[in-house]
Amino acid sequence: MNKIAKQNIYFLGIGGIGMSALARYFYNKGCQVSGYDKTPSPLTRKLEEEGISIHYEDNPALMPENIDFVILTPAIPSDSKELNYLREKNVKIIKRAQVLGEISRQCDTVAVAGSHGKTTVTSLVSHLLHYAQKPMSAFIGGIAKNINSNVIIGDENDEIVVMEADEFDRSFLQITPYISIVTSIDADHLDIYGDEQQVVEAFNQFVEKTKPEGVVIYNQALPIVTDRRKLTYGFKDADVMARNVRVVDGMTRFSVITKEGLDFGEYKMQLFGEHNVLNALSAIMTCLQLRVDMKTIREGLATFQGVARRFDIRVKNEKVCYIDDYAHHPEEIKASLKAVRTIFPDKKLTLVFQPHLFSRTNDFMDEFAEALSLADRLLLMEIYPAREKPMPGVTSSVLLEKISCKEKQICQKEELIDTIKKIKPELIVTMGAGDIDRFVPQIETLLES
Repeated sequence: MNKIAKQNIYFLGIGGIGMSALARYFYNKGCQVSGYDKTPSPLTRKLEEEGISIHYEDNPALMPENIDFVILTPAIPSDSKELNYLREKNVKIIKRAQVLGEISRQCDTVAVAGSHGKTTVTSLVSHLLHYAQKPMSAFIGGIAKNINSNVIIGDENDEIVVMEADEFDRSFLQITPYISIVTSIDADHLDIYGDEQQVVEAFNQFVEKTKPEGVVIYNQALPIVTDRRKLTYGFKDADVMARNVRVVDGMTRFSVITKEGLDFGEYKMQLFGEHNVLNALSAIMTCLQLRVDMKTIREGLATFQGVARRFDIRVKNEKVCYIDDYAHHPEEIKASLKAVRTIFPDKKLTLVFQPHLFSRTNDFMDEFAEALSLADRLLLMEIYPAREKPMPGVTSSVLLEKISCKEKQICQKEELIDTIKKIKPELIVTMGAGDIDRFVPQIETLLES
């Protein structure tokens, strides 16, 4: 990757959050960058505005000539016309994870893994290092609101690269971190792993990829076993702990102490929920390992605006509050709704949820039902299939029957805006990892009016 300037790189699935970050990175390094994606989106429009050529038809005739190599996302199906054409022509094809792995070996890499929380922590660590003016690049699995981007592009003097380490398809095993972070381990992607124990083993394989001189930072409650130098964080029995967590004047405040009793002082941030306090602890510990001083960390944390679609408060006035969130696993849903209840204990909570993947819905049907029952009113959308085909007996209607909240209904996409307009919610949360985000601007406009 050190000699990529002026090369012609083609992205299959350029519109994904991780792929678009790499496309921006290589484009700004002087490469010719182009790509294909199935449908236009705000991300692809942004890439096109920046000068990157994209088409939306799976047609080899639309690809550029003289491609040096192709970067591939796992989301591209095996029957893709372009993919098979490239294979027939023996064009070099590299998975996105392999590219990140190569980049990770060029400088000190902070790799953030976890069933959930990794995008927030990746963004937060990147923000704190950027605030501290460390020479760095970053690849973020979401749009960091402080920079309105999913990538920070440094230069040849980069000392640090921060990247999200995705467990899907065991992609994170390609990365060689200097600092590895694990935020959470839950049974997920069971279509890949088979069972929860295989998930745990994969995360332990990930931390073993950490360089011998590096450090593993992880939530104290996790089943991590490693001979690498390690630091834990949590609310008790950890190397670094948060105390006296509370919300004051619209900010979360907490104190940080070490197991030995060293007081790191008080911090404040614009994020809410105990899960985000844990996320902040991991970022604080990481930046201390990278020689950022405590004063800079404290100032930077207070200025962090969060990540789009991660407990993203879109509207807040005297009549209504609207929060958009990416949560798509039962544990994420519980954590997010618990945070909502902490901030707005007396408001009726309307939840709009779009399940993501038939396999995930099937694997956690009862757990989803329990988590979604925390809402006062539920508008349940149809399952977003992503890369999957329908599974017999796995539908939103089957899930709805298991949910115990009194007000619940299936809501089709074309009915969503009119339904929200009719019910006039005082507190509404949209949730999911599919295409529910396409409705966010419309909902925001409706509620502000």
